Amino acid sequence: MKAGFCAVVGRPSSGKSTLLNSVCGQKVSIVSQVPQTTRNQIRGIFNKPDSGQIVFLDTPGFHLSERKFNLEMMGNVARSLDGSDVVLYLVDASRDGGPEEAGLQQKLSAVRVPIVCALNKIDLGKSKTAELEAQIRTALPTLNSFHAVSALTRDGLDGLIDAVFACLPECEPFYPPDFYTDQEPHFRIAEIVREAAIQRVGDEIPHALYVEVADLETRENGTRLWIRAFLTVERESQVGIVVGQGGAKIKEIRVASQKELGKIFSQRIELDLRVKVNAKWRTKDQLIQGLLGASKTEG
Repeated sequence: MKAGFCAVVGRPSSGKSTLLNSVCGQKVSIVSQVPQTTRNQIRGIFNKPDSGQIVFLDTPGFHLSERKFNLEMMGNVARSLDGSDVVLYLVDASRDGGPEEAGLQQKLSAVRVPIVCALNKIDLGKSKTAELEAQIRTALPTLNSFHAVSALTRDGLDGLIDAVFACLPECEPFYPPDFYTDQEPHFRIAEIVREAAIQRVGDEIPHALYVEVADLETRENGTRLWIRAFLTVERESQVGIVVGQGGAKIKEIRVASQKELGKIFSQRIELDLRVKVNAKWRTKDQLIQGLLGASKTEG
């Protein structure tokens, strides 16, 4: 049996979260058209009988920025690389590379564990597979293997998973076979609510928003899960955008969140959702560190 940790890295919107959800067969990481949706290191656990266990680490999209919050996110990427047995480098086949792709490749060139590259989104029919493979192999001459895949349709994923397993050490599994993530309930709830919100607000709001789960109670002999959560924005002017006319927008967010949470938890979900302001929260060190380090249970 083999087991180990695989860091999934790539530029924003390269499809890392979609890949993780497809491989694990469950909603592990939230997905959005908005770049840089993933903020934390998300663990998705894949078990294959007679082969072993891969613990995938979904990371924030690699991007170039000097903002405090973004630098902390890139710290999550670096920590994932340092603690992995293999790196899965995901490339969006539908767009050109540019400085961010070059910067990520430069960082990966210093990695001392095997690197498996997956060219994603081949289902879009816009890829130049041969040219991209040649460029990537030039930048990363120690690349272990190269695969053309579609995280959305699952084309090529079986071969990609086998390639990751081939790089892992002989080891006993880290988690029981029925686990597909180790995220704590508060974090999972916050991410589902955040996903529902960023899918329904304007272009500016998503990165200025975080979710705080204030209360979590099991009621009615364990059949109902009551949640109070706050959608927190940076400015008073953003509150009305999230709430919407007559409360219509926040109602949409609440209903969509309850629907997704009902797929994860066995209880009936009752979500009390509110909006509050925390001015310039993306500049506050303690809050940033708390948000970006809250994805998993300790121990």
